[in-house]
Amino acid sequence: MSHIFQKLEIKNPKLKKILTVIGTRPNYIKVTQFEKEFAKHPDLFEHRLLHTGQHFDKVMKDIFFEQLQLKKIDYALDVTHGTPGTQIGEIILKMDEVLRKWQPDLVIVVGDVNSTLAASLAANKANIKLAHVESGLRSFDLQMPEEYNRTITDFLADILFVTEKNGEKNLLREGKKPDQIFFVGNTMIDTLLAFDSQFDSWPIMKSLDVNEGEYVLMTMHRPSNVDDEQQLKKVWEVIQLIAEKFKVVFPIHPRTRKNISKFNLEQKFSSIKNLMLTGPHDYFSFQKLIKHASFVLTDSGGIQEETTFRKVPCLTLRENTERPSTVELGTNELIPFDLSVIGEKISSIENGTFKKGAIPPMWDGHATERIVEVLKEVL
Repeated sequence: MSHIFQKLEIKNPKLKKILTVIGTRPNYIKVTQFEKEFAKHPDLFEHRLLHTGQHFDKVMKDIFFEQLQLKKIDYALDVTHGTPGTQIGEIILKMDEVLRKWQPDLVIVVGDVNSTLAASLAANKANIKLAHVESGLRSFDLQMPEEYNRTITDFLADILFVTEKNGEKNLLREGKKPDQIFFVGNTMIDTLLAFDSQFDSWPIMKSLDVNEGEYVLMTMHRPSNVDDEQQLKKVWEVIQLIAEKFKVVFPIHPRTRKNISKFNLEQKFSSIKNLMLTGPHDYFSFQKLIKHASFVLTDSGGIQEETTFRKVPCLTLRENTERPSTVELGTNELIPFDLSVIGEKISSIENGTFKKGAIPPMWDGHATERIVEVLKEVL
């Protein structure tokens, strides 16, 4: 493992050493402004970046890093891609060596993926302070693996950075102390605003031959939606309904593609005339597709936030959401797999009666700045 230790010298023992851990594309989007903000305080912080390797598509990782201008990774764990349990165990084992050798003062984790949980456990066992960005989000759905990841991470965390007020309420109810919780806003919006001017020059809509407001963007990957044959057939029925009026752009998740094949549903999906099944899109392309869609159909968490910020209607095919501000304030609605309900929502979007929504407090592009200001005070 010697290749992951390329910068082990301690430049200044008085500096607070911060290690940020990422592992998946949603993680990348939440940390793009960290290096810039920490660099404003060279007398206070040394910041390094660790990538677990949980997302293993090298091409997509490189595209995201290039577009988002993320600095070179200081520590690349390059974990193997077995079961979630073996992956978490391997991250803990490899991170332990990093933590022992560099001895950071703080580990920052983001989101709710397996890398988040593994890094939190590694920091806890190494007796290193832990900060969680995007803390306090709860779906209260224990069938979601992410719910365990974020709940355990918050239990272990010393510093909790909250994106919306509901998160603060959840953490207090779970016994966290008020002086551990900091409502800072949403770092994902920081990234969106930092690169916003570049999205419209991206050629994705021309490549797909779609026009503004004449297509629906769709994502679907939750196990509850795509791992069961009958449920996947419901997804097909929903797409059929939407495709009667709109083109449907569906960047298909590997899990979803695998199950379509497993259940011999390829012909059903390919028979839908207005359906465009694509591979994963780079960040700029995907943001442009969100921005100009008539509406978005999804089961993803982050997309609920991005559509709310854009004030684009979002129909979320889930019974719950860990991001309630997107429903209470924003343009998101939770809907069942009921064609009549979905049809009614599409009609309200078309005739302009769908709710307009508002941007939640402190989703203003300055969340990362507030995080660094907090760390200046508490470390």
